[in-house]
Amino acid sequence: MTILIDRDQVISSPALVPAERDLARDHAAELTIGLVNNMPDPALKATERQFLKLLQAAAGPRRIRFHCFSLPSVKRSPEAKWHVESEYSDLSDLKRQKFDGLIVTGAEPIAPELDQEPYWRDLSDLIDWAKTNTRSTIWSCLAAHAAVLHLDGIERRRLPAKCHGIFDCDAVTSDALTRAAPAPLKVSHSRLNELAESDLVQAGYQVLTRSAEAGVDVFVRQYASRFVFFQGHPEYDALSLQREYLRDIGRYLARERETYPRLPVSYFDAATEEKLVRFEKKAAHQRHPALTNELPGLNLRADIGAGSAAAVLFRNWLQYLSVEAEAPVLAR
Repeated sequence: MTILIDRDQVISSPALVPAERDLARDHAAELTIGLVNNMPDPALKATERQFLKLLQAAAGPRRIRFHCFSLPSVKRSPEAKWHVESEYSDLSDLKRQKFDGLIVTGAEPIAPELDQEPYWRDLSDLIDWAKTNTRSTIWSCLAAHAAVLHLDGIERRRLPAKCHGIFDCDAVTSDALTRAAPAPLKVSHSRLNELAESDLVQAGYQVLTRSAEAGVDVFVRQYASRFVFFQGHPEYDALSLQREYLRDIGRYLARERETYPRLPVSYFDAATEEKLVRFEKKAAHQRHPALTNELPGLNLRADIGAGSAAAVLFRNWLQYLSVEAEAPVLAR
């Protein structure tokens, strides 16, 4: 799938790229961005839409050629596999073309250790390729954990409980990526593991933002490409955490998981949290999938600020890519 993003384009469904002759004008204002979408099947299409809308909001006067890929070794259901095969570009095309920027998502863990995952070799090869073949690459959540493990042997640590919710993150150093960012940045985090800041700093990474509750948020490292790592999910829309929470409740009721999921932090309003606490007590005594029909209506807090931090981060990221793209021309 290749999509052309213009500032004034309304994205309700993917639009195919026009003919090459229509793209000849303003070529210098065009960036080529790849998304390697390895998210689990239920989130596959939502992740496409989220990054697509985010890039549209951040594009400004630029046009963006947006290509979707997925690691072939990520296990898929027949329906998701059909979507990838029919709508995504082949991963081999990624390495034959020149990309300004790349975004790589995580995948649902299957093996006990990251380097035992069936997609580990493909992902490791992609990390090595991106170091010298992009101007900058974003590694999101589990992909960030995998990248630092491959690059520097930094192992993530299991959390005592899932880090799940909207967290206030503060900029800890001045950087172009966080220029004009709101203070604090409200960022969605949803993970069972974390990277220790001390391990990252010792290995030469620069931490840009952190949360008192969630720990490191955004960090970077410069190779020939600038690698940007997100432990959180700035691309999440307002309802992403709600969908994950309801999914986990469903898995608990179906006895696919043993523990009832914790409420996302700073996400639902007070009245909704009270209803959900009562529902949890009922679920403990009447554990059955049919109980999902009795879930209460859900209302979010008014101050979650979904997308505001991401819009700034991605606008600054695209500006970095644009400056890097113009540098060789200016040098001549």
